[in-house]
Amino acid sequence: MDKYPDQKRAVQYLYPPLDPFDRRMLDTGDGHEIYFEQCGNPEGIPVVVLHGGPGGGCSPSMRRYFDPAKYRIVLFDQRGCGRSTPHSSVQNNTTWHLVADIERIRAMLNIDKWIAFGGSWGATLALIYSQTHPEAVRNIVLRGVFLMTQAELDWFYGGGAGKFWPEVWAKFVALVPEDERGDYIAAYHRRLFSDDLSLQTRYARAWSGWENALASIHSAGHMAEGPGEYARAFARLENHYFTNAGFLEYDGQILNQMDRIADIPGVIVQGRYDMICPPESAYSIAKVWPNCELKMVRNAGHALSEPGISAELVRAMDRIALT
Repeated sequence: MDKYPDQKRAVQYLYPPLDPFDRRMLDTGDGHEIYFEQCGNPEGIPVVVLHGGPGGGCSPSMRRYFDPAKYRIVLFDQRGCGRSTPHSSVQNNTTWHLVADIERIRAMLNIDKWIAFGGSWGATLALIYSQTHPEAVRNIVLRGVFLMTQAELDWFYGGGAGKFWPEVWAKFVALVPEDERGDYIAAYHRRLFSDDLSLQTRYARAWSGWENALASIHSAGHMAEGPGEYARAFARLENHYFTNAGFLEYDGQILNQMDRIADIPGVIVQGRYDMICPPESAYSIAKVWPNCELKMVRNAGHALSEPGISAELVRAMDRIALT
């Protein structure tokens, strides 16, 4: 019998909440301390979970996509967010610092190969890490693919997504003077990195609210205001990375280097109506990744927690555990 007979009820098929058996801080030697944790089976298949953002941090719910009897689950808060310190710092904080951090954690835990599991920015990081260290990756599982291209940034911060959510986009735009509306990432950058903490927080909440409002297919467009400290880390880190084009060497780098991971088995779970990371990116890499399975989930958007997305991710991890 199919374990997932009804995707609308898929959340109940997530594995029970887990408590970590190991929590540590990793001193990177350049001003950052990285929080990481392990849960599940210490002798199980290692999987590293890469959270979104940049700046989102990991959460207990991210442990629940893996059978705890079969997986050794490693989660960490990327530089500047979650329980890592210093909070919301962009000093020594680039894609390549994060790739190095992942390798430090793997070495510290004496892991030979592991599965790279990530969604949104976590998918970006999983791809870049795997392309840099293919010898360390046995499988790649992605959700809501983001390839860190200018076209994707233009879609989300240049008015493309705003055509579907004009009332929400209007709130995001309203905080920017008319003479700065040619580049909203730059306009927000000036405020997010000003010396005025209250100004930073105001713009951080607006930046985070725009993204959160579009995450779920069931969204009513409400720009929820989360805690100021979380919003500051999320918005400042995201804006920092986007301002610097993800610190990649050129636009389109990830797609162009897919040959480096051609032999690594991959699964992509993509919401058909993802407004934040449209399906074109997932489709483009699947076309040039011969060892990849692309699952387009109907009636789903971007959020990890959406029933259809959750069901397919658990299904994929259960299947990998049998190989």
